Amino acid sequence: MPDSDNVMAQTPTTRSLFWGSASIVALGLVAGGYLLGDGLLRAREADRSVTVRGLAEREVTADLATWTIAYSAKSQNLKSAQDDIDRDTDAIRAFFTELGFAADALKPTGVNVSRRDYGQQGYTISQRLQLRTKDIEKAQTAVAKQFDLVRRGVVLEGGSGISFTFTKLNDIKPEMVAEATKDARKSAEQFAQDSGTDVGSIKSATQGYFSVNARDGDGGYGSDTPYKKVRVVTTVNFYLE
Repeated sequence: MPDSDNVMAQTPTTRSLFWGSASIVALGLVAGGYLLGDGLLRAREADRSVTVRGLAEREVTADLATWTIAYSAKSQNLKSAQDDIDRDTDAIRAFFTELGFAADALKPTGVNVSRRDYGQQGYTISQRLQLRTKDIEKAQTAVAKQFDLVRRGVVLEGGSGISFTFTKLNDIKPEMVAEATKDARKSAEQFAQDSGTDVGSIKSATQGYFSVNARDGDGGYGSDTPYKKVRVVTTVNFYLE
């Protein structure tokens, strides 16, 4: 039979150890639960964000003008067709020289000779000249006076037309991206104000494509304009605090 005195003597100590261990375990569970809950709370707070878009636009003036002039001559005789083309070429070069363009501003970009064997024999010579200049004002003057070429006997064909290009896009890209990001933050701040939060740092951002179009919606091949509008849209995701 067990010694009851020993049992009675050991009971208080055993109970103390038991309750002490239980208390430690309970405190550990409480602390672990608190840390887990706090971690989840911080994770949820870290995930709070808003995605907005920012727009930046800027009006610019083209710095390069390219004018393609297409014309042709037809004749039953190849030599006669060539003489007509040479006459038109001289008239075109004289037109631009009188407007103050350098001789090398106008260059040939292609010539084609075709022979007609149906109906009646004949030849067609088609030629293209191209004006390339950075003097936008002078190019506009030339386009305004292009009917003078008709008076000189030059008939402009389809494919003729001027194109104005803005070549300094890389110079303004950084500033425009900054403007678009600033515009996006304004939208995010409005959202944050409505939802009772504050806007934090940028979580992620995507830069859209830059577009360069006619400022007033006009333009197109043969009727382009030097006045352009550059536009970019950025998508930015901000943290909310």
